[in-house]
Formats: sequence, structure tokens, C-alpha cells
Amino acid sequence: MNKTVRQNQLQEPLSIPVDGMTCASCVRRVETAAAKVPGVASSSVNFATKKLTVEPAEGFSARTLAAAVKKIGYEIEPERHEFFVDGVEGSEEAQRLKGELEALATIVNADVDADGKVVVQTMGGPHQRHLLIETIRAAGFTLSANKDAHGDHSHSIGSAHDHNHHLGDEATLKRDTTIAAVLTAPLFVLEMGGHVYPPMHHWLMGVIDTQNLYYFYFLLATAVVFGPGRRFLRSGFPALAHGAPEMNSLVALGVSAAYLYSIVTTFAPDLLPENARHVYYEAATVIVTLILVGRLLEARASGKTGDAIRKLASLQAKAARVERGGETSQIAVEEVREGDIVVIRPGERLPVDGEVIEGHSYVDESMISGEPVPVEKVAGAGVVGGTINKTGAFKYRATKVGADMMLSQIIRLVEHAQGSKLPIQLLVDRVTALFVPAVIAIAVLTFVVWAVFGPDPAYTFALINAVAVLIIACPCAMGLATPTSIMVGTGRAAELGVLFRKGEALQQLRSADIVVVDKTGTVTKGRPELTDLIVANGFDEKDVLQMVAAVEAHSEHPIAEAITRAAKEQVTVPARLKPLDVRNFESVTGYGISAVVDGCKVEIGADRYMERFGLSVTPFTEAAHSLARQGKTPLYAAIDGVLAAVIAVADPLKPSSANAIKTLHGMGVEVVMVTGDNEATANAVAAGVGIGKVVAGVLPEGKVKAIHDLRAQGKVLAFIGDGINDAPALAEADIGIAIGTGTDIAIESADVVLVGGDLMGVVHAIEMSNATMRNVRQNLFWAFGYNVVLIPLAAGALYPAFGITLSPMIGAGAMALSSVFVVANALRLKGARVSSGKDQS
Repeated sequence: MNKTVRQNQLQEPLSIPVDGMTCASCVRRVETAAAKVPGVASSSVNFATKKLTVEPAEGFSARTLAAAVKKIGYEIEPERHEFFVDGVEGSEEAQRLKGELEALATIVNADVDADGKVVVQTMGGPHQRHLLIETIRAAGFTLSANKDAHGDHSHSIGSAHDHNHHLGDEATLKRDTTIAAVLTAPLFVLEMGGHVYPPMHHWLMGVIDTQNLYYFYFLLATAVVFGPGRRFLRSGFPALAHGAPEMNSLVALGVSAAYLYSIVTTFAPDLLPENARHVYYEAATVIVTLILVGRLLEARASGKTGDAIRKLASLQAKAARVERGGETSQIAVEEVREGDIVVIRPGERLPVDGEVIEGHSYVDESMISGEPVPVEKVAGAGVVGGTINKTGAFKYRATKVGADMMLSQIIRLVEHAQGSKLPIQLLVDRVTALFVPAVIAIAVLTFVVWAVFGPDPAYTFALINAVAVLIIACPCAMGLATPTSIMVGTGRAAELGVLFRKGEALQQLRSADIVVVDKTGTVTKGRPELTDLIVANGFDEKDVLQMVAAVEAHSEHPIAEAITRAAKEQVTVPARLKPLDVRNFESVTGYGISAVVDGCKVEIGADRYMERFGLSVTPFTEAAHSLARQGKTPLYAAIDGVLAAVIAVADPLKPSSANAIKTLHGMGVEVVMVTGDNEATANAVAAGVGIGKVVAGVLPEGKVKAIHDLRAQGKVLAFIGDGINDAPALAEADIGIAIGTGTDIAIESADVVLVGGDLMGVVHAIEMSNATMRNVRQNLFWAFGYNVVLIPLAAGALYPAFGITLSPMIGAGAMALSSVFVVANALRLKGARVSSGKDQS
């Protein structure tokens, strides 16, 4: 098999759905079991998404991981991929291909039929499909063009599987909740109605014998406990037996205690004192029903936390029109290879990243840049998969496909951020690891104290209060408190063009005291542009620009590119677009360039170049000084020995930079510019955007030293950059923020990525960090406060003074509502408001 393919699969963390996790205690068990598997460098579980994220290393095996998770009572849910392959002729070829596929570390299972049908189960998400296709091709086989090769997943990225699975879970919960509610209703009404309305009790006793009524209760309760409630027993007691009790264990113990006590009363009443012969079938069934209702509400609310990923996944095209061998055909997007020529028509979504080779159009790139205005695309322009073509038609060469596409990378970044743990979550995990055993101990103590010291019937009081403690103390809310906020917060940030690559940054960014910005490509656009063209009397601005651009077109200097680009954009009169005759081009290093354009001698350069021809630049002295104050270097143009114009080319400020800096100052954040550019230019740019402190003329290692000096007083520092030379500083800063339009190296070194390259993204990142951590604190306060207050009440703390005990049914309802409250509170982040980015001065 292709060795490169095998190595590439282990470069990124794998996100794997796990079935059976119901509380924060489950999280701890799954994480611990996964971490012990050979080849797993680290493991982390997001309880909100029910996903295990592992960082694979040498020796990793998906089969071994799946077996380890299954051993502790949970199930890995692999992705299923189906292909039809040409070239499989008989069982020997099928076995060879099977062996090649099973050599992949992420494969859980692979089946290859002699007729070429391939069914593979993998870990790591739908983007593994591209890896499988590469492996099949590397083994010498081709995907069939005559059969449906889309399988269960006709997309290469996204979370449709997770969404469909979530819908399946919700449907099952809805069915079981309905069954439990229908069976519980008559039992609850008959048993509790008599307590609320005494005449009903007397009427019921006259209609049916008490013992027969108990038999009826028994039938209904048994159907609920061993039907919809079986999930609690099936998970709870094995976990208890393994010495690792979890939330299901609490429910199973509570429901079983009430149910078994009632069975003794029903079938062997002589074993109990006469005043303790009561049944609690309704408590057992109502507990099951209310907890199922809570889980259903939680599932519905939790399903909305993944909206950001689903929206991003929906941007992926399903098919592509590709030219191969002189023929154009439509193929699945997974089949597109690097180098393919993709044909795009008006209104179509681009399937992969690439470079335009023919045609002209405007493309809506708002998903990447956030800018609503479509961007012009001509030959040589880069295009991004997932964006939408507007008016024209064009062809482009695919440069990045599958998992390498920008959209794929964005989705993986968001998934990784949503699956990461904040430092605060590690503390929560340690607490919840001890929580369930502590609750069981409190419940046992409660039973003993009430049985020994409680009033008659002591056993009844002991049972009710012990069950109430077990039921009300649910660690679900604790487990959901942090991950739900992270999911919704990072999803909302992604919508704003902010990608958190690491969870620590989400928690730490709100504490940033200093934001250090690079100049070029961060505060400025990073590409020289013609900013000023001032002509002398008697000269036409467009004529001068066209003649200057004609000469500069023969130069390779960046300034020349800026001038020629400006000429193309600004000279729009058709008569003036005709090519000019340029001869005798000459370049004088350190001075300037010259040529003959349509018979006119044109010279362009610095003031010293003009002086060589005896030309005085005095007429433009005031304009030159003004340009210099702005950090721009003036150039001069002469035509036929007459000074014609002063020209300035500079790296212009990004439109939002000034307002972003102003907003950061308003948030109490100090902003410092550190740049390799000269001091005069740096100071001019800093003055233009309101930055007071500048460190100029530094090399990459100098930026690292500047960061050390700036945070010497223990301040939290964030650095924003976009170039290769910024990578050391990004890695060194407390929080590294990369401009998404910059280099891959810078992005890989960063903790946060600003997709659109807009400096307002930093403001939005800090605002979302603040909003998310505020939401986390609210959730944790509720989750812990709920248990701190209600567990003593359930144990009977109010009984000595007020004669009040807490019914297990009320406990079940409160427990269910606690989880729903946490999820609902996290969902408020979807509407988090951020600064507009418009200058409000």
C-alpha cells in the first residue's frame, strides 16, 4: 500500500461517536479506557456531542480502541462507506484489497466481495472516505463508474451521520417516553388521586379490592421498568458491578428499590411491619417517565448545538463536472483529483479548491471572507470549494481536494474546538469522578439514619428519602455544563469567522491584557497598492497612468505590479485599453526605470533619478512631504523630459483596522505593533489606526524577544500575525492568533484563526471568549448549586423543623429540568451579539 497514504491518516485527531454515555461519570470511564490503548497519545470526551476524540500515534489500531471501549460497556459507532470497484476478479483479488484496507489504522472492519462491492467501517468521520479512495487506487483498482459508488455517504465532509444518528436517538426516546407516560398515567392517577381527593380513595376501594389493585399496579410498573426503563438497568448495574457507578446506576438503584419494596408489599406483606406495608409503584414509574422526558428535551436541545457544523457541511457540493481525456462528465465530489479541470456554470457551487485557467465570473465568497460583494475571478485567480459562482462560466484546475480543502479544514478546526476541554473542565471531571460514589454513600447513610432514628413507619421513610437522594443527584447537568457552552460558543464564533483551534484559547483569551499585532497583512492589506497619483499642470491623469504602467509592466518589482494592477482597474475607456508600443526598456538599480512608449520617453524613479536628467522635483515638495508623513515613499515620472507626476505606492490599511483597535482599547486591552518594517513607516501606520506603542525593525527572533519583554510583568499576551516570519511569535505568545488569509505555517502555529483576515475578528474572538466563559460559569453554578441545595433536602434535612420530605418523583422532575436548563442556557450563545465593525466615532 502507498506508505504516504498510511502515514497521512494519523496526522490529525480522530473524532468518534460513542453510544451509551449518559453522564459525566461515563466520560471519565471512556477517557481512561481509551487513554490506556496502545497508540493513543491522548483522549478526550465531549459529553454534549457524545464523542471521543483521540490523538493517534504510532501503533494505533481502531479495532483495539473499539474493543477497549466495548469492554467497559460502551459501543463505538463507526462510519460506514460503500464502494463498487473495478478490477476485483475473484476471491484472491478481493482478499488482497481487503488486506490493503485493513492495513489502515482507522479501519474497524472491511468486507470485499468477489464482484467488487466494498463495505468499510472507519473511525474519524466522513472525510476518511477520501483516504479510502486513495488506498483503493494505490492498490491498483478503480472505482466503478457504472454503479452507485456514493454509498451511505455521498459527501466527503460534515456531520450528516451524526445528525441522522441524533435523530434516531430522539425518535427512540420519543417512543419510549410515550409508552412510559401512557402506562404510568393510570397508575399515578389511581394511586395519587386518593391522596389529593379522599372521596376518590373511598370510591376506588368500593370498586376493586386493594390486593387486586396492587396486582394491576404491579403489571403496569413491570411494563414500564423493564420496557422503557430497561436502559437504566442494563447500563446502571453492570457499571456498579465494575466498581464505576454512573448516573444510570443511581436511577437503577432508586427505581429498583421502590419497585422491589412494592413487590414485597404485594406478594409477601408478612415480611414487613403492618404500618410499613405501602407500595411505591407509581414512584418507580414516574421516575422512569420524568427522566425519559428530561432526556428527550435534552436530546432535542443538544441537537441544536451542532448547527454550526451542519451549516458548514451543507456548503459542500455533492458532485463536480470534470474534463478528462477531452470529455466532460459529472462525478461525485470525492472522485475529483488534484489537477482535474473542473467546469463551473452560473449559479453552481464550487466542489473543490483550485485556480482559474479559463473564463471570467464573479464568485460569492461570503462563507470565507464574510464580505457580501462577489469577487471577480479571471485566469490565475484562486477559488475555494463551497463558494457560489454568480454570473459567468469558467474552468479551473483543482489544487486541493477532499480533506485538504479549506472548507474541510475549517470544519475540522471547529470540530476539534468543540471536542476540546477547557482547563476548568478538568476540575469538573475530577469532581464528577467522585460524585456518584459519594451520592450512593449519602443514600446508604440516609437509609440507615431514617431506619434507626426515623418515626414510624421507619423503613418507609428510609426508603423514600434514600431513593430521593439517588434520583435527585444527577451528574448530567455537571457533565453538560462546559461542553454545551463550548459547542455553541465555538459554533457562533465560526459564523463570525473566528476558529478556535485550541480550547485553552477560548478560556484564556478573555483575560488578554495586551494584543500585539504585526503590521503587514494584519493591520494593512499586505499587498502594495497605488495610493496616490498627482499630475502636473497640462497632463491627463489617465494618460500618465497608462504610460507609466506600460513601462512598469516590464519590471518585476512589487511596486510595478501595484501600478499595472491599478491601471487595469482604473483605465476603463475602451480606446485607452489598446496595447502601447514599449521599446528600449532600461533599469538603473537604485534609481529607476525608463523606456520609450509610443514614441515618448518615459522615466520613473526616485528624486535622485530625476536629478540625473536635470529635472527639479520642487513643484511636488509639499505633496512629497505629505506622503512621507503617511509612511509612503514618493516616486516621480517624467515624460519627454518634463516632470509629469508624483506617485506613491503603499500597503494600505484594512478598512476595519482603525475601528478594531479603537474597540480593543475600549475593552481595556493595550495594543502594540511589532514589525520588521522601518520605524517611519511603522509609526505612520500606527498613527493611522490609533496604536500608541511600536517596536519596529525587528527580525522574527526579535518579535519573540519583544513578546517576552511586553509580558514581563505577568500580563496575558495575544499575538496576531499572518506570515512565515510570524510563526515563532505565534507559538511563543500566550494566545497566537493567525490571519486566515496568511500562510499555512502561521495558521498551524496559532491557537485561533481569523478566517476572513479582518482585524475585527480579534474583537469578536475576545467577545465570544467572554460570552462563552460567562455562560460556562452560569451553567456550573446551576449544576453544582442544584446538587448542594437539593441533596440535603432529599435526605430529609427539613423534616425535623418542618415535617417535610422530598418525594422521589419531585426529585426526578428536578433532575430532568436541571439538564434541560443547562443546555437551554448554552443555546443562548447562538444569539450572542458582537461589535459591528463599523466606525461609530
